[in-house]
Formats: sequence, C-alpha cells, structure tokens
Amino acid sequence: MSTTAVHSLWTTAAEPLDRIQAPHIEYAQLAPMLIVVGAAILGVLVEAFVPRRSRHYTQVFLAVVALTAAFAAVVGLAAGGYGTSKAHIAAMGAIAVDGPALFLQGTILLASLVAVFTFAERRLDPAAHGERVDSFAAQAGSVPGSDSEKAAVKAGFTTTEVFPLALFAVAGMLVFPAANDLLTLFIALEVFSLPLYLLCALARRKRLMSQEAAVKYFLLGAFSSAFLLFGIALLYGYAGSVAYARIADVVDGTVRTIDPALAGTMGNDALLLIGGALILTGLLFKVGAVPFHMWTPDVYQGAPTPVTGFMAAATKVAAFGALLRLLYVVLPGLRWDWRPVMWAIAIVTMLGGAIVAITQTDIKRLLAYSSIAHAGFILAGVIAVTPEGVSSVLFYLLAYSFVTIGAFAVVTLVRDAGGEATHLSKWAGLGRRSPLVAAVFAVFLLAFAGIPLTSGFSGKFAVFRAAAEGGAGALVVIGVISSAIAAFFYIRVIVLMFFSEPKPEGPTVAVPSPLTTSAIAVGVAVTLVLGVAPQYFLDLAGQASVFVR
Repeated sequence: MSTTAVHSLWTTAAEPLDRIQAPHIEYAQLAPMLIVVGAAILGVLVEAFVPRRSRHYTQVFLAVVALTAAFAAVVGLAAGGYGTSKAHIAAMGAIAVDGPALFLQGTILLASLVAVFTFAERRLDPAAHGERVDSFAAQAGSVPGSDSEKAAVKAGFTTTEVFPLALFAVAGMLVFPAANDLLTLFIALEVFSLPLYLLCALARRKRLMSQEAAVKYFLLGAFSSAFLLFGIALLYGYAGSVAYARIADVVDGTVRTIDPALAGTMGNDALLLIGGALILTGLLFKVGAVPFHMWTPDVYQGAPTPVTGFMAAATKVAAFGALLRLLYVVLPGLRWDWRPVMWAIAIVTMLGGAIVAITQTDIKRLLAYSSIAHAGFILAGVIAVTPEGVSSVLFYLLAYSFVTIGAFAVVTLVRDAGGEATHLSKWAGLGRRSPLVAAVFAVFLLAFAGIPLTSGFSGKFAVFRAAAEGGAGALVVIGVISSAIAAFFYIRVIVLMFFSEPKPEGPTVAVPSPLTTSAIAVGVAVTLVLGVAPQYFLDLAGQASVFVR
C-alpha cells in the first residue's frame, strides 16, 4: 500500500474528531450530589492520612458539614424555582432537577444527618481498655472471636470508615430518585447498595449474625440488580433508548421513526411488559414490598442498629422516589397494565406485614415487618396516579423517615450484659424503670400505628385520601383494616412497657451522649409537628409534586 493511501486513511479517520461535543454539565444544579461525593472521597483520604486518634472526630465533622451543605444547596435550588418553573433535565439528559427530586433529596439529607448522629454515639457500651467504643466492629477484616480481633479491641481501634461509606450510600440515594435514564438509575442503585452491604456486616456485638445479615442482603440485592438490569436491556430493545422521555414516547405511540438496527424489536409489546415488570421487581425489592421482602427482617435484626435506622429511612425514600418517576414519567401509557399488579402487591404487603408482625418476639424484627406494612400504605398513594398521589407519598416518606430513625435510636439505649436487649420480654416494665425513654418510644409506636396528632396519622390520611380520590376505595378499606391489625402489636408493646412488672435482672437504659439525644429529640419534634400542624408540609409536598419530562 502506498504512503499516500495510508495518509488518506488517516485523514478520513481523523476528520470527525473536530465534531465531538464537549459535555455540558450544570454543576450548580448537581451541587447536592457533588458535595456529598466530594466529602465521601475526602473521608477515604482521611482514613489514609489522618492519625488514628483523630479520625473519629474528623470523619463526624466532615459528614455533618457535607450533609448540611448539601441540604443548603437543595434549599437554594428550591428557592431558585428549580422545583417548579425552572424544573428541567440536567447533565445531558441523565438527571432530572424538579420538585419531587428536590423534595426527596432534602428528606434523604435530613434523615441521613440525624442517622450520622447515631453512628457517632460512643457512650452506650462500657469503655473497652480505657477507650470509648461505638456500635461498629473494632477491626472489620478480623475473624469474629480471633486473636486479631481481641488485639484490635485492646488497642482501641474503631471502624471510622463507616462515615465515608454512609456518605457514598447517601450520594447514590440522591441520584436514584432524580435519575432520568435507566443506566443512571442502575449506577445509582449500585452506588448506594454496595456501601450498605458493608455497613450491615460491621456490628461490634453479635458479629456472626451481622455478617450473616450482610451476606443475605448482598445475595438477594444481587438478584434484584440482575432483574433491574435485564429489564433495562429489554426496555432498550423495545424503545431503542434508555432515556425516560423517549421510552414514554414510544409507549404512547408518538415516535414513528424506527432505528434500523432495532427494527425487529422496536415497539414489541412483549419486551415492554416483561422489561417493565423486571424493573418494577428490582425497585419493589428495595422498597421491601411482599413478595420481595424476605431480606428485610433478617437484615434489620442483624445489622448494627444505627445502620438499620439509616437504611430503613433513607433507602425507602430513595426507592419510592425512583418507583414514582418510573411509573409516572416512563410508563403512564401502561397504567391499565401496571395498576392491577400494584393493587395486588399493595394489598399483600399491607396485610402480610401487619399479620406477621404480631408473631414477632424481637423488637427489631417487629419494626422490620412494620416497615413492610408501611411500604404497602405508601403504595396505595402511588396507585392513585394523580398529583395528590405524588404529594401524599412525598409527605408520608418525610414523616416516616424521622419516626423510624428515632425508634431505632431508642432501641440502641435499652441494653444488658450482651449489648442491646432486643427481645420483647426484656422490655417488660421499662416504663417503671425509665419513664422518659418508654414514653418517647410510645410516641413513635403511636405514630407508626397512625394515631391522631402524630405524623403517622397525617401521612396515612393523605395517602388514603389520594387513593380514594384516584378510584382505589377498596384498597383504602383494606389499608384501614391493616392499620387496625398493626395497631394491636404497637399498643401491645406500650402495654408491656407500662403495665408489666419489671424483672430484677432486666436490662438497663444507657445514658446517651447529646448526639443520640438530639437524634431522638428531632424524631419526636418532627412526629408531633407533622401530626399537629401538617398543612405547611402538605402544601410544600403539593408544590413539589410535578415531574419534569
């Protein structure tokens, strides 16, 4: 081949390079996510370069500052009109900046900030070898009970990596409800799931149970990710795109141009139905809806309690946000197909969670089944398919997340020689031994039960009203029956605390530091404010209930 021919090959290959467009990224509108990711990376560097003695305080300070700054950024965006008039698609079509995204991101950041306070608590366990210890293993890599673990405890080591791990999880959760294409959704799912698998395995006490919980969560989480990814592949084959708006247009039939490479599959309804079902399966797993709930009780019981509270609150908010966007933005044209399925799932989730919770003897498992029942109540709002449905779900998630973190923070206080006393029999007579702690826990239980003047009542009322107006009246009746069943086991715990004789060898209530105290106080305050005067927050959720497309 002559040199001129080769030269001509090079020049033709090189010509299009001039036309590659530089990506246009709106950094200011992605600020909440970027701040949290940046702080998480800084946290990894802190682990590498800061002396061990100073790491705990550095990490706590970094996490609190980052979450506060990210929340300020969300408020700034909302005040700038990005939740309403300026709502748009940012980051070259990958991220939606709109009302639901900002509302859910604000909720996740506030809940995570309160959860970080419980992570940082170091006064509940007795000091080991003169060093204060937290809820996390001294050295995560050592085998439980081994000499290396004993040496790590003796040296006063602590696993301060939990703070950057939590920040990475929060970063994924912030992207998840705002994702505007299926690949961004999947990446966000993995970014927040992988740190949670690790956090579940790090309990200081009952380490084998904690590691078992993490393995179960990881294996079942891998299945759910596989379902989601397979569904994404099928929807891509159906629509020729992973962008939400494009898929919605193909579903509606407004797109007539067919990609020649996909001419054989584009518009094939079998791909749409199977792909949509698989993606829904992946999201319902994260929500903890029946029949995808099997991981919930084991993981909630085995994980360190601060992690359980963080996971139960923040993951639910993120997963429901993504579920809402998928059903309302991508698949509104399939409403008649997915509504009957979601009806069935909501019914079995409400009844299943409430009925199985009655048989539980462990307080963390009881709260896990309670969270499954609550997922069913929230699904009732999702099924409404109206702006009121969206706003009621947003409000319910805000109310639920703070009650949950507060309740699990109280569980960390009730302790015996083996650590947390989670067996229900140990809670007998707690109201005589520690009236304040029992009263606070009673407030949270009444909120879970949906008793008036608590945030739980306002949330359930909003969700059920939206469902009734959306034509799901029968679902509301089943929801009220489930609430009545659920009220039985919440009130049973209250009766056990206040009307049983305390056992002489019963657990003690540890005196927490101001960190856990403030986490519980925030939970009580939010529960009562949203119960007594919810209107401002309902209006806020109403303004934030319109998705951008």
